[in-house]
Amino acid sequence: MNVRLTQEQKIKVLNSEDLYKVMQQVLLRENKIDRNKEHFWVVCLASNNQILLIELISLGTVNQTLVEPMEVFSFALQKRAVQIIMVHNHPSGELKPTKSDIEVTDKMLAIGKFVNVPVIDHLIITEEKYYSFVDSGMLEKIEKETTYDLSFKQIDELKKEIAGIEKRRAFIELAEKMLEDKQPIKVIAKYTGLSEQEILEIGR
Repeated sequence: MNVRLTQEQKIKVLNSEDLYKVMQQVLLRENKIDRNKEHFWVVCLASNNQILLIELISLGTVNQTLVEPMEVFSFALQKRAVQIIMVHNHPSGELKPTKSDIEVTDKMLAIGKFVNVPVIDHLIITEEKYYSFVDSGMLEKIEKETTYDLSFKQIDELKKEIAGIEKRRAFIELAEKMLEDKQPIKVIAKYTGLSEQEILEIGR
């Protein structure tokens, strides 16, 4: 789900605190019940680090949310983002990354490198404070100790996910060309497999 931003919120992200101020506002806009669930957002950035789009990828339970690589990168590819930042909240108020947080970051870093849309940070936020994987040194540690060069099985699984993302990129490019040729939305959806809403987003 696309997060509506004001023009003032479409800032150039110069550091983690800049982004946290925006994401704190986004979180506090949620009602109290939803704030007690884990959210996972992807922040898409242009080459000048300006926010292009913030997408809510997943809304989970009080202590976990499912994150699929296709969801993370499809919006970045659609908006021609140069890099992304992942953000999720911990309703408990605990900022320390969980094992799952580290594993997701490791996986997304690896995929981001393959598809040339690097993940440049991952923030864990609460209503009052935040944790940055970059500022803490955790992102560098994960990159050095990544598990995605240790087994053929992992590489094969990674390649399958990347293939799906690349296929989606090709369909997005096809949709763009068909939009330029003034093809009807329903026809574009038929030949690309994209939803009509996704095609409308591409045309913006």
